[in-house]
Amino acid sequence: MATSLTKKTSSLDTEPVLKLDGYLKPNIPAIVERYDMYQKWKDTIDKSENGYDAFTKGYERFGIHAAPSGEITYSEWAPNAQEASLIGEFNDWNRSSHRMTRDQFGVWSIKIPPKAPGVPAIPHDSKIKISFVISPYERIERLPAWITRVTQDLSVSPVYDARFWNPPEEEKYKFKNPRPPKPSCVRIYEAHVGISTSEGRVGTYKEFTRDILKRIKDLGYNVIQLMAVMEHAYYASFGYQVTSFFAASSRYGTPEDLKELIDTAHGMGITVLLDVVHSHACKNVLDGLNLFDGTDHQYFHEGGKGRHDLWDSRLFNYGHHEVLRFLLSNLRWYMEEYQFDGFRFDGVTSMMYLHHGIGTGFSGDYNEYFGPQVDLEGVVYLMLANDMLHTLYPGVITIAEDVSGMPLLCVPVNIGGVGFDYRLSMAIPDMWIKLLKEKKDDEWDLGNIVHTLTNRRWGEKSIAYAESHDQALVGDKTLAFWLMDKEMYTNMSDLSAMTPIIERGLGLHKIIRLLVHALGGEGYLNFEGNEFGHPEWLDFPREGNGNSFHYARRQWNVLDDELLRYKYLNNFDIAMNHLEQKYHWLEALPGYVSLKHEVDKLIVFERAGLLFVFNFHPTQSFADYRVGVEEAGEYHVALSSDEKRFGGFDRIALDTKFFTTDLPWNGRKNFVQVYIPTRCALVLAKV
Repeated sequence: MATSLTKKTSSLDTEPVLKLDGYLKPNIPAIVERYDMYQKWKDTIDKSENGYDAFTKGYERFGIHAAPSGEITYSEWAPNAQEASLIGEFNDWNRSSHRMTRDQFGVWSIKIPPKAPGVPAIPHDSKIKISFVISPYERIERLPAWITRVTQDLSVSPVYDARFWNPPEEEKYKFKNPRPPKPSCVRIYEAHVGISTSEGRVGTYKEFTRDILKRIKDLGYNVIQLMAVMEHAYYASFGYQVTSFFAASSRYGTPEDLKELIDTAHGMGITVLLDVVHSHACKNVLDGLNLFDGTDHQYFHEGGKGRHDLWDSRLFNYGHHEVLRFLLSNLRWYMEEYQFDGFRFDGVTSMMYLHHGIGTGFSGDYNEYFGPQVDLEGVVYLMLANDMLHTLYPGVITIAEDVSGMPLLCVPVNIGGVGFDYRLSMAIPDMWIKLLKEKKDDEWDLGNIVHTLTNRRWGEKSIAYAESHDQALVGDKTLAFWLMDKEMYTNMSDLSAMTPIIERGLGLHKIIRLLVHALGGEGYLNFEGNEFGHPEWLDFPREGNGNSFHYARRQWNVLDDELLRYKYLNNFDIAMNHLEQKYHWLEALPGYVSLKHEVDKLIVFERAGLLFVFNFHPTQSFADYRVGVEEAGEYHVALSSDEKRFGGFDRIALDTKFFTTDLPWNGRKNFVQVYIPTRCALVLAKV
């Protein structure tokens, strides 16, 4: 239980950092300082805990476990407690029959002999709690911090019950499929199990496995990012107010059901990521970590430093040995027990800065990323987490949700980075919403659009997206609803007229997504349902909406109705993903933009040997439009957004052959001439 960091470490070789970004030279001392802090923690873990492998298996030592003999062991870290007892249905909640013993580090433990050989004294799925005496006058009761199963009965109370999950061997899920190889081009489908039904209720893991996985596979996505899996007391928090970190949410089914979901996805060749919330914790006391042993500074910082003013939640003390054990073991638990393939880390900006990003803008000045405003303990925790995961699981994927643009965030830890594989390009969806809210189509600044899509750090991979769950939440709207609004209720049938608003909406929805996919990053993300232009917004049942599920579902029925136009957007999403699967532009070098014409409203670029032409002009189509291309030869149509099957008008002949002319144009060695209709995209591939 060492807490001091004393071992002298060698400093970082800074040459790789400067080679990657010479502008970091004035900040090298800060980069070395955080690296040395990371190295000291790693040395401490190696010396006192026998390395990452042993240290991150805290769930084997802590929590409640049944041996094959039927003996049960339970351990809990609660240094402030004076007495501790395990209570539950098994002992009629008797506070004196199963007292625990404490060691010198504040860890309480108990061993409970079996009722009979191989029969635990605590039945499977029965309720338990830990009862503490924290002073001669005060007793408190909590859910075990490492509990793996908690349930909620809202008809009785919103407070969760802890359950001892120990199913018979024949009921335990056995994984059948190995993890898929790490994808080089990540096409991510962001999904929430609970909203994945068309019905007005909470969906289940079983239904997601049966009904949604095939849709995702057919769409061409190779990664699923599952939200709201870690147990959270309030459904409307979207999973971001976690109460029990080791418990997969029981709203959707059992732990075995989630294992089946992930295993089935693996069998389809799909990688599965967990949206992990280590940036903060729910402030609940009775069923959370807050005031667990009666103090406010056990897992969290005490006082104001341990509270997030905007989220009304608690903030972890990343500089404490036992907190590191808890959080790093939490990551390992989901990799081992559920066979997740990696993580999207939520709230990374909040973790890396003492101001948590509240009331702070980031201009890109490097002084914003280094100095007294940086939470070095938070940054070092992320370095340890990434280093541990990539050491133990070389195929792991980690993604950072960071709005600040922190340099070296997606650079390996051993050369001075924070160690993520990807960062989310959060400025891109904000740009599209701002454009649709505030600008007419002919006022769109193509230079700014291209800059936003291409403005990313060299050597660091980004995930681009036109919209995610953030844009769909109540108070905002999906891109499709911004584009077509109330006409989605009246004019999305093929039996009704193609109105100018619907024509514009379908056209822009397609080319916005293709532009983001092809130019915006080294990965692409789509939120569940947005691929087919899901109408309206997302709003979970809560007091303010009469606890309605009307907006907390995905309306697959509108997609599956052959008379409705949603199918056209879905078809285009399939074609777009499968084209990327064929040409691998996400792992290619960034696109070379040869044209962004503010009058004609055209964007032209090349990537992965493909020539992309986008016409954003609201009224003008162009015939024989000259566009530059580097490679000479014959080109053919690889994709046209104007095909009938995509809700277009078939104005581009798919069998057209395009031959280059050996004359420089727009900085390229050759040019071809194309017909590009209004609000359409054309992708050409060399024969």
